[in-house]
Amino acid sequence: MSREVSASARRITDALLEGYGRTYAAEAGIRLRDTPQPLYQLLVLSHLLSARIRASVAVAAARVLFADGLRTPRRMADATWQRRVDALGEGGYRRYDERTSTQLGEGAHLVLDVWKGDLRRLRAEADGDVEALEAGLRRVPGIGPAGAGIFVREVQGLWPETGFRVGAKGLQGAERLGLPTSPGRLAEVVRGRDRAAFAAALVRAALDRQVVETVREAARARE
Repeated sequence: MSREVSASARRITDALLEGYGRTYAAEAGIRLRDTPQPLYQLLVLSHLLSARIRASVAVAAARVLFADGLRTPRRMADATWQRRVDALGEGGYRRYDERTSTQLGEGAHLVLDVWKGDLRRLRAEADGDVEALEAGLRRVPGIGPAGAGIFVREVQGLWPETGFRVGAKGLQGAERLGLPTSPGRLAEVVRGRDRAAFAAALVRAALDRQVVETVREAARARE
């Protein structure tokens, strides 16, 4: 990047992080740490976010599930199908509530059976191979390529072997903001900052044009 473009990109990045720089996990009330419970909560959130439904609805549904005590694979597996449906419905996740309830139950059982309820075991199996990590995640019912990508994007601050992950939607947000559209150049712009929060903010820019307008206005005020 030229010096002028770099300065512009950094102003936009500063404004983006200041206004929208938090992960979807944080928005859902997950205190993400490298321990079994928050990692499982992130898996549930990634499942919900990957459906064709508003991100705000997915986050709200996750918050209700967790508030109802369904924060571990054991509790999710032991809950009745109707209890999961009711929680999803309360969060506004009604279009896919019945199928998702089934998948959450099946997925919880798989996580218990295969990884003893601890997704760090999957990380160890992948041994630094991101493709293997995503393939493992896709074994979970309801987690396809989109859900696996969301999980890896959100967990990158904890699991640095993933590298900088922004995803296609994040690159779309970068383009709308006038930022570089390659992961490598974006990594340079956000160096030393919270990469997961930056990636989530870029996704918000892709999903909401008002985010783009607000960030551009804030960036201009920094000139």
